[in-house]
Amino acid sequence: MSENSDLNKIAIKLIPHVGDIVAKRIISYCGSLDAVFKEKERNLAKIPGIGTIVAASIANNTKKKEIFIIAEKEVEFNLKFGVKTIFFLDEDYPRRLIHCEDSPITFFALGNIDFNHQKVLSVVGTRKASQYGKDFCFKLISDFKEKGINVQIISGLAFGIDISAHKAAMDNDITTVGILAHGLDTIYPALHRKHAKQMIEKGGLITEFLTNTNPDKQNFVKRNRIIAGLSDATLVVESGKKGGSLITADIANSYNRDVFAVPGRTNDAWSTGTNYLIKTNRAALVESATDIANNLNWETISNSKAVQSPLFIDFEPDEMIISQQLEKQGNISIDILSLLCKMPVSKISATLLGMEFKGIVKCLPGKVFHLCVSLPKI
Repeated sequence: MSENSDLNKIAIKLIPHVGDIVAKRIISYCGSLDAVFKEKERNLAKIPGIGTIVAASIANNTKKKEIFIIAEKEVEFNLKFGVKTIFFLDEDYPRRLIHCEDSPITFFALGNIDFNHQKVLSVVGTRKASQYGKDFCFKLISDFKEKGINVQIISGLAFGIDISAHKAAMDNDITTVGILAHGLDTIYPALHRKHAKQMIEKGGLITEFLTNTNPDKQNFVKRNRIIAGLSDATLVVESGKKGGSLITADIANSYNRDVFAVPGRTNDAWSTGTNYLIKTNRAALVESATDIANNLNWETISNSKAVQSPLFIDFEPDEMIISQQLEKQGNISIDILSLLCKMPVSKISATLLGMEFKGIVKCLPGKVFHLCVSLPKI
């Protein structure tokens, strides 16, 4: 069984009591994805935060057999319909998403998706959108097109604001990606099937859920972290006091991503949530595409340059490996660097400290590291 096989990438999702965060930790300690399924129970139990129950679950041969039977069926489905399996350590795993601790260890994609598009905006809101909200979506996205700002629109394919954003993007020949709360063997709501097919042509569909997964309520809440994590910023167009769009905004804030909200009348039920976000400084007020572009510096982002020349920097081998990952992925935490560079956390920490003294990297809040130099071209 190949280390990089889709079978392993799917099987890791199916281990009982193992979520995305724990799965990444186990892989880090075992050294590779393939090693997880070969490791002895007593060694697994020694991994911090795992314990005997989870270790037994991973090492149980009967359970492993059941897991791989399910994974094989999923691989067959994906091959038949051209679904791509994207694993956390794959080259094309979205760089924005990799920075999120709870990002999916594996997800599935259908279509022509640029996972690292230069400018990405999530647009969310109530399922009971008013005409004002729908019109705002169209005007905002049309303005991006008119200004020549090549933005990718992310949303959840739901009724209301979500589908309005997707349709506005397609009407303006802008790529758009729908994040689903179920498997790719179905489309929910069914009324949006024709729009989903259009999106696959330029953009696509993403889900972390396997086939035969129903669009249950908890799945919508879970998928919201992907909507927030895939984008540079999240825009809430209309929302009541509670709802998925406010959850998405909270998640985006927790990821240190920008959040924007469209203001509305104080007596309008679907402006309660957006006004609250603005009033409590959880979101910046937005009236136009220009507001978002100015806030995100989208007009000038392509002109940004590294602050230091590498001319007089003498890179050690480990420093170069770390720097190359930072250059490729953007700002990354120590745990993620450990996985990507295949180095123990202790070694990564010591190397990063030396790199800070040399001015190669800078430690940002949350123990996230930023590359301060441009690397020499080989």
